Formats: sequence, structure tokens, C-alpha cells
Amino acid sequence: MDWFSAENVIAVGTALLGVAATFGALVYERSPRQRHIGYRVQMDTFIRDIEISDGQAQGLGIFNSEAQRNDRTLVLLRIENDGSRHIGLDDYTTEGRRGLTAVFTGRTVLGCAVTGTDAVPDSEAEADPEARSSHEEYLTHAAGLRPDGSRLHIPRVPLNKGDHFKLLVLLSGGAEGGRVTVSGGLKEGAVSKNRSASTSLDAKPRQFSRPAQVLASLLTACVVTLAAIVVADGGESTAEPRSLCARGELRLTGSTAFAPVAEALKKAYEKECPRTRITVAAGGSATGIRELRTAGARATGGAPATVVFTDGPATGAYPQLQGRSLSVAAFALVVNDRVGLRDLTLTQVRDLYAGRVTNWNQLPGGPDEPVTLVSRVSNSGTRDVLQRRLLGGRQEFGDYAPGGCDGEPEGGGRPERCELDSTAQVLEAVRSYPGAIGYSELAAATGVRGTHPLSLDGRAPSLVDLQHSGYRYRDVEFAYTYGPPAADSPAARFLEFVTAPGGRGEEIIREKGQLPCTEPEARRLCAGP
Repeated sequence: MDWFSAENVIAVGTALLGVAATFGALVYERSPRQRHIGYRVQMDTFIRDIEISDGQAQGLGIFNSEAQRNDRTLVLLRIENDGSRHIGLDDYTTEGRRGLTAVFTGRTVLGCAVTGTDAVPDSEAEADPEARSSHEEYLTHAAGLRPDGSRLHIPRVPLNKGDHFKLLVLLSGGAEGGRVTVSGGLKEGAVSKNRSASTSLDAKPRQFSRPAQVLASLLTACVVTLAAIVVADGGESTAEPRSLCARGELRLTGSTAFAPVAEALKKAYEKECPRTRITVAAGGSATGIRELRTAGARATGGAPATVVFTDGPATGAYPQLQGRSLSVAAFALVVNDRVGLRDLTLTQVRDLYAGRVTNWNQLPGGPDEPVTLVSRVSNSGTRDVLQRRLLGGRQEFGDYAPGGCDGEPEGGGRPERCELDSTAQVLEAVRSYPGAIGYSELAAATGVRGTHPLSLDGRAPSLVDLQHSGYRYRDVEFAYTYGPPAADSPAARFLEFVTAPGGRGEEIIREKGQLPCTEPEARRLCAGP
């Protein structure tokens, strides 16, 4: 399989898109546009379970008796800026001076002490004096730090990225480990609970939640595996998809003009399906049709493994043959560069091939060179297209040199004319003789040194805008089999490969200078008589 086939590019692109989407989603969770305050409970225990000095107890004003000691709990609450932006006083959206509210469900707040503040330098806040001040001056009763039943109102505190402070809160009633929540509003941000990434109390929280990590890992693994499978399948694998490949041999014959396309299709198909062996033996459209009829009549147990390509539909009554259109091909008249002319009218072309023009100086602007007509043999599909499309169905005049042209005019007032077996032979003869003119499929005729193609009635040979350009010398390429081939036969699978819309076969036809019948511009021409 071609690594750069449409299927591979789409599959690998999808995999890369999935990885990018996963990464983007995770990055967005900590996007620089977001502010975030995280909180976590680092301790929640009864007073009786810890040692507290008399000085600490007095500072907190927490109890006056052992009974009170057994009823009360201490909670160490850590609040931190774990987002990506500095948080200033004006970034809080809560009413008044309050920034946050901590709620201790089922317990009553008795007192609070500030401990463990940590200020981290932040380039975003270097010009902001409030961001460099100690947190303690904002966490006072005068600033708004006060209990309210089960709530603790926390004033606005400026926090650089990475800053944190801790509150040691004395509570009565309830049990240790009760529910603790912190709420508040931030511009372009949020307040939520986070979790330590390790057993250390002051360890940094996870940047991403566990579900996010698991989802990202699974999605990444899936898309990378998909890409690996597709690329591996496109390498040296001999796996054969059932819908494409068949074991066996296949013979491609017929049009010599189509032979370069047939060779390219053979190589591509054998690369996809190494268990199929294909032979290309182009000998002319009519010869291929006769060979197919003979092989079909002799075959037993099914149609022969042969596909014949023809320039235009097969002529004659062949009810056993089944044809399908493949592409539109443009053909061209080709002359030696010594002729000099670049355009001929349809009348001049007919005069040349009727033998009425023997020297190029009989045409306006033509040089003094005898005309040499280099033709294809009578079983050639390319010659048949010339006669149908340009000569009005008439044959080229009858006299010809059976051994090939020599560039010398014939006697009796007729130009020299020879018939050759293949497109390559015709183009070589035109290149060799100064007054020669021949014809071939356009892609083959393009770029042959010493020759140039001719326009017809001012219309250049081209496949561009065939429906409206008016260029006459073109026809449809057909593929013929002897009856419908079996669905799993090499012939059927090969033709599926060639005609699949958007497939490699269609690409090859286009690369070789023809227009696939699946193209919108070619459909009407391919569907015509």
C-alpha cells in the first residue's frame, strides 16, 4: 500500500488530531487565562489527641476545662493560589471585604489563628505593592476574619502564583473529619478543593485530576495504536483485504496508447496484492479484442483471466464481451519540428490523410518538405479514434510502405505513408523524418524531442474543460472482459481497484494524463454512445 494514500493520511491525521486534542484539553485545565484558588484540609482532630502548650491554648482562647478539650476539634486549612495568574484584591467578586467563606458543617467556629504563610515572587505582580505585602496583615479581625456560627469569613488576600496561607481553626461540637468547604467568587476563575499529590502535607496538588489523567492516557494510547496499525499495514505487510485482492494470474492487453497506464496500474495493484501476478502485453485494441473472444470461446468453467483496454468502444457485434468506461483520453497530431506549423484546420487534416497534400508548402506557411504520413496499423484503437473523430469515418488512403517509412515521397502524386505497430514507433519515426506527421495519445506525445503537437482549428490539445473546449480528437478508454467476471476473480478485483472513486487507481489514471470517468467533467462523455 502506498504510504501516502488517502486512507493512511486521514488515519494518521486523525491520530495526531486526537493527541493534540487531548493535550489541548489538559493544558486548558490550567490555561493562563484562568485564576484558581484551591483548598485542602491538612489536619482535622480532637484536641485531646494532640499536645498543646498553655501559650498556644491561650492564644487561641480555646478551652477552660478538660471537658471542653474533649469536645473540641482543630482543623488546619490550607488555601493556595494554584492557578496560572496573580490574584489581587479586586479579583474577588464577593460582596464587601469578604473574599472567601469556609463552612464546617455540623460544627461551630470558636476561634482562628493564621499560620504557615508563604509568598512567592511573581513577575506579573512585581509592580503591585499589595502582592508583596505579608498575608498576615490581611488576615485580621479588623480586616474581616471572623467566625459566624459554622462559617468562617475570610477577607480578601492578594496571592501571587504559588502563594498560600494556613488557618488553624478551633471548632466545637460534631466529630473530627466532618465536611469542610470553601467558597467564593473570582474574576475569570474559580475556587475548588484540591488534593495533595503525596503524603506530605505541603506537597503541590495534582495539576490534573485522576479521571483526566486516565482519560488522557487511554485516548493517547488508542490514537497512537491506530496510527501504528495503519502505517504498519502500509509497509511490507502481505495482508490482503478481501474486497481488493485475489490470488491468481491476470493478463492485460489491448491499446498501446493505454499501455503506460496499464503498467502503472499493474505495479500498484501487485504492491497491494502480492499474490496476484499480472502480465501486460499491449498489441493494439482490435488485436486484444480478437484475443479475448478466442480465449473466451475456448475457456471452460468461467471467463478467461484477461482484461482488454481499447481506445474507444470496441467496433463490431460482440455480445459476449462486457465493457466499462475508465477514462477520457486526449489524442494529438504530432509533426516533426522542421514542419514549423502549429495549427491545422479539420479540412487540411482530411486532405493530408486522403493523400491530396504531398508537400507542406501546399499549406499556408508550410515549408518545402515532402509529407510523410506515419500511421498505425489497421487494428489500432488510436487509428480508429482518428478516423472516427477527425476523418469523418473515412479510412486513410490505401497505399503504404509495409516495411516502414524512409522519408522519401512515393510516386504517382501520393505522399509516403507507412503503418507501424505501436505509439512509441510512430513517435520515433516522426522525430526521424523532417516532413513527418503522426498521431498518438496526448500524454505520450508531450515532450518528445524534435516533435510538437498541433492544435486543431485553433483549439490546443488538452483535457481541460473538455465539455466546452471543442477539441475534437479525444475519446473514452474502455476495459473489456469476456462476460462478467466472477466476483472473487483477479479480473473483477483488479477492475474494482481501477474504478474505485478516490482510490489509487483513479490517482494513477490522472497522473498519466487522462481524466477518470468518476470526475464530474468526464461523466457525460463517459456515459455517451
